[in-house]
Amino acid sequence: MDKQIVFEDEHIRAIYLKGSTETLVLSFGDLITRAKGTSINAEKSLSKYEYSVIGFMPKQKSWFPHASMMGALEAIQGILAEYKNIVSYGGSMGGYAAIKYAKAFKMNRVVAMVPQYSINPEEVADRRYTDFYNAEVNGDMRIQADDIVAECEYIIVYDPYFDLDREHYRKIKPLIPQLHTLHLPYTGHDAIAVLANSALLHDFIEHPFEPTYFYKQIRDVKKNSKFYYRSVIAHLLGNHNEALGKILKTIDLQLDSAFFDASLKQTITRILLTNKRVDEQDLQKLGISVNLPFENKTQLQDSFGKVLVFNVITQKIESYDQQVIDVNGKYIIPLHVENTGLATLEVKKQDYLICMNDRRVTKLFKLDDELSSDMQPLVVKKGSGFYSLSYKGLYMRSDEAGNCIFDAETVGETEQFVVS
Repeated sequence: MDKQIVFEDEHIRAIYLKGSTETLVLSFGDLITRAKGTSINAEKSLSKYEYSVIGFMPKQKSWFPHASMMGALEAIQGILAEYKNIVSYGGSMGGYAAIKYAKAFKMNRVVAMVPQYSINPEEVADRRYTDFYNAEVNGDMRIQADDIVAECEYIIVYDPYFDLDREHYRKIKPLIPQLHTLHLPYTGHDAIAVLANSALLHDFIEHPFEPTYFYKQIRDVKKNSKFYYRSVIAHLLGNHNEALGKILKTIDLQLDSAFFDASLKQTITRILLTNKRVDEQDLQKLGISVNLPFENKTQLQDSFGKVLVFNVITQKIESYDQQVIDVNGKYIIPLHVENTGLATLEVKKQDYLICMNDRRVTKLFKLDDELSSDMQPLVVKKGSGFYSLSYKGLYMRSDEAGNCIFDAETVGETEQFVVS
């Protein structure tokens, strides 16, 4: 199917893709899916069903200014006149535009994922997008009752537990009497990525709204959405750790090794280790590979009474309660130091140096191995009744959560470790 640019100014680019359906989809990009050539937001999914589409792609982070959209409207009047059913679709900034311009573009249905009401700091407490607000470009930008079409059907998808998006939803809801709402809990602002599915988008465009049907379709998509699991895990961390630990033990999925970043991987493994014994299968389904090279016998204790360990899953020094170590000793190995010198681990009668670089990446090296140029051994210093560990003059401290950080210039209480 051929595409053509039908309007363009400094803020937006409108691309027309003629399909074979009687429905025209107005697909609005967002901060991530911005103008690039003739690419269109959700193009792959829309093309699968041969929809005719006008993609409104932002060239700047300017929230589809009114002047630009009115210029586009004038340019595409002839195209709009060819279709009896016009549906708009977008998320975040695109979700805002899908609602804001429904009346002007005579839309029959609006599908908006996590939309904004406004980004004007005088109108919303949300400050995520304040830097993008321009009073000249975005003056009077908020969604208003005059923008709403009584005959149009509106569907909004958002996370009711995410405060920032909930503020926008609560300001939009009173303006739209015929609003349909679908909740996507514990996904934050990531609804677009979680629900990226061709069949579901087709339903959003075509299927009569029935909550039971849509929630079933959403559940089916979530089951196969790795992004959904990552988003839920990230949003539950810190508040519901015990429940999250149980969820991680029971979910049936297989993630790749790059799915979680190092920080999230470290937090997840701490939850797993703390709540229940970890086995190889748990780690593999989370895409976490493990090398099990070592055993050890002696222990150092931090100021919170936790034992200093080397975590073979995260490849980091951390601290854990003894009872956690007792059931997970295969993965979290207590450190052993005796005198001032370099930090080492004894592994099946083989000594390893614990080394780190400026990016705080920790690795183990055999004593006779060459160190890569960026790696430096950790230094152990014996004090009066305690030990300290340092890297390039910065001492390691531990916090109550069990994290160990090299950022202290002097040795205080949290930088002291004693033989337990």
